[in-house]
Amino acid sequence: MPTPLPVRLDRALPTPLGVQLSGQVRDLVVAGTLARGDRLPSSRALAADLGVSRAVAEQAYEQLLAEGWLETRHGAGTFVAPHASVSGAARSAPERRTTPSAPPRLVSLDAGTPWIDPRHEAGWRRAWREVSTARPPRGYDDPRRIPELRAALADHLARTRGLAVDPDEVVVTAGTTDGLRQVLSVLPPGPVAMEDPGYRAAVETVRASGRVVHDLPATATVTDLGGRVAAYVTPAHQHPLGRVMPAADRLTLLASARAADALVLEDDYDSEFRYDVAPVPALATLDRERVAYLGTASKSVAPSLRLGWLVPTPALLEPVNARRAVTHEAAAWPVQRAFLTLLRDGYVDKVVRTARRVYADRAPRVAAALSPYAELDAALTALVRGLDRS
Repeated sequence: MPTPLPVRLDRALPTPLGVQLSGQVRDLVVAGTLARGDRLPSSRALAADLGVSRAVAEQAYEQLLAEGWLETRHGAGTFVAPHASVSGAARSAPERRTTPSAPPRLVSLDAGTPWIDPRHEAGWRRAWREVSTARPPRGYDDPRRIPELRAALADHLARTRGLAVDPDEVVVTAGTTDGLRQVLSVLPPGPVAMEDPGYRAAVETVRASGRVVHDLPATATVTDLGGRVAAYVTPAHQHPLGRVMPAADRLTLLASARAADALVLEDDYDSEFRYDVAPVPALATLDRERVAYLGTASKSVAPSLRLGWLVPTPALLEPVNARRAVTHEAAAWPVQRAFLTLLRDGYVDKVVRTARRVYADRAPRVAAALSPYAELDAALTALVRGLDRS
C-alpha cells in the first residue's frame, strides 16, 4: 500500500505548488518520516488528494527522482530510494551487496573523472546512433547553438538548480573555461578576483585573457571587490576544499559585487552531487542581474565531451552572442545533438542518481583511509559521519 503523505500546499505563497510539494516530500525523507523502500502514491492519486493538477505532482516527483530521493520500479510505482533517508528512523540493516566477479581495481581519486554505471551504456549508444542519422546544419547555425538543446538545458536548470531562465538566455559552450573566456571577452578591462586555492584551469584562462588575477582566500567572506571587474567563485562546492558557501557569505558577496559594480562568475561544476541534503540552489537564483552562471557536463557525463552552458546576465547576453556570431565559438554540433538525446531520454538524470549513491558509499571509506594523514574540515566530517550511519 502507498504511504500517505502528510503535506499541505498553500496557494497564497509565491512558491510554485510543485516546488512546495517536492520540498515537503524531501523534508519527510530527510526526517525519516518516509523510510527507504516506502511506496508513494501515484501522481494521479496524490494530485486528487491535494486538489491540484496531476502536472504539479508529476513535476515534484520528477524533481525528486532527478535528485535521487525517489526511484521508480517498472510496473510497481514510485518509492523512496534505498540510500535516500538519513535520519535514525531510516537506518535499518544495510542492503546486501553482490560480490564483484572480478578483483577490485584501484579507484582514481582525481577531481575530474565521473563514475558512470555500465548499466547505462545502452542510452549512451542510442544517443550517438541518433546523431548518425540526423542531418547537420549546412552552415554556421544560431550562435547560441541548437534551440532544442537550449530548451532542454533551461528545463534542466529549472528542475535541478532552481534557476528559471528562458531558452534564449542559455548559451551552449565548449566547457566551463570556454564559457568563462567568452564572458571575459565582453567585460571592460580590469583584474578578476579568484578563489585561492582554486581551479587552476580557470586561473590560467583569466591570465590568458590578459587580466591580472587577485587572490580571494577560499574560506573567507568576500566583503570588498573594489577595483575588480569580476569575481570567480565555486559556491556550491568550493574547488578543491569542498566547502559550501554559507547563505550569509553569499549575500555579502552579492552586496560587495553591487557596491563595486563587479560581475560574479558562478562555476556550478558539480552541484548535482550532494549526499546529506538536496543540492544547494544556484547563487544566480539570488541575483540574475549580477551573476553569470557556468555549468558543465564534465563531472556528470564525461570531460571529453567538452560541453557546457552559460547563462550570462541580461546585460551581457547580446554582447556574448554577437561575438560568437563572428568567432563561431561553440561545442561541436554532433556533441550538442548527442547531449540533447541524453537529456531528453533521462540518461543524464540516471547517471547522476547512480553516481551519487556510489560516491556516498565511497566517501566514508576514503575519509577513513586518509584520516591518519589529514584532518577533515568540520562540515565535511559531519557529512561523512552522516553517510556512514545511513
